[in-house]
Amino acid sequence: MKKKFLGVVLSVAMVASLLAGCGDKKEDKPDDSQTTEAPTDEAEGDATDAPEGDGSAASGEQIYVGIINNNPNESGYRTANDKDLKEKFSEANGYKAEFAYGEKNEEQIASAQTMIQNGVDYLILSAAGTAGWETVLQDAKDNGVKVILFDRTIDAPEDLYEASIVSDMDAEGKTAVDWLATQDLESFKIVHIQGQMGSAAQVGRTGALQSKVDAEDNWEIVVQQTADWDATKAQEIVQSVIDSKQEFNVIYAENDNMADGAVKALDKNGITHGANGDVIIMGFDTNKFALEAVLAGEWNYDGQCNPFQAKYIEEVIQKLEAGETLSEKTIVMQEKGFSHEDITEEDVAEYGY
Repeated sequence: MKKKFLGVVLSVAMVASLLAGCGDKKEDKPDDSQTTEAPTDEAEGDATDAPEGDGSAASGEQIYVGIINNNPNESGYRTANDKDLKEKFSEANGYKAEFAYGEKNEEQIASAQTMIQNGVDYLILSAAGTAGWETVLQDAKDNGVKVILFDRTIDAPEDLYEASIVSDMDAEGKTAVDWLATQDLESFKIVHIQGQMGSAAQVGRTGALQSKVDAEDNWEIVVQQTADWDATKAQEIVQSVIDSKQEFNVIYAENDNMADGAVKALDKNGITHGANGDVIIMGFDTNKFALEAVLAGEWNYDGQCNPFQAKYIEEVIQKLEAGETLSEKTIVMQEKGFSHEDITEEDVAEYGY
């Protein structure tokens, strides 16, 4: 195992910023928003997953990685993301891995400080908030720790991290809005249920819709509220709209759980939805239950957000271990949207999680 030593005491300006990326928040959330794990047998790595030419595994020297993520119980997306990382960065695949979770920047930054002090080779980060990272990442660089971002970007100079592996949230939103524009509606009266405000997913998915509404006279946002990725909050928002007697024919929910909550409110009030209904239902993240709803015609659209980023991260690590220069700093994963008009059972099996 590679070792490093810190010669200075780390000091960081803490910033409390709650952000969420792709994700559909579960209703029952644990009390602890941060936990730290040393490597355990729970990370059931499969040696066959390691790419050919894994130099560290072949030499018997483990690569020590510190992985900082958001609460794995936050969403189906995040649970799948955490599982993917644990399976890839296992002892069987040539890694020693330390995991930490936090929903606020100060929690994650404290974990980053500890991991740098512990001498990790790589700091792998899905940041809770975009700001406040420059000092600790400079400390990482000064101590030879290479930083790889995943899922979310941060506001920091590019020379402080090796690569950023992300979804294009703006493109996710635009793909969804472009599809909605193809629907034969005389007017678009939209209930817009937003995710956690300020998150990359919320900003991208909101921005695309808002731009279209601003540009078209027959597009209107009837209600725009955040449900913080939560199904119950989304159900309450839609129930309130129904009670107010406001007319609407589209629900644009920025994740699958919120779309599911919205549908529960419609069902409770006998309002039809989906392919042959009165209300168009749109969600994001491609949870399996959501794709199944699109396939059944109960929903109209679901946008993909890919949680399986471990293979991209490992490719970066292996190139760096081999002394190669990365051809690009930002690695954008390709994603797509699924509508009731063209989804297949094969799509559900391949893309649902």
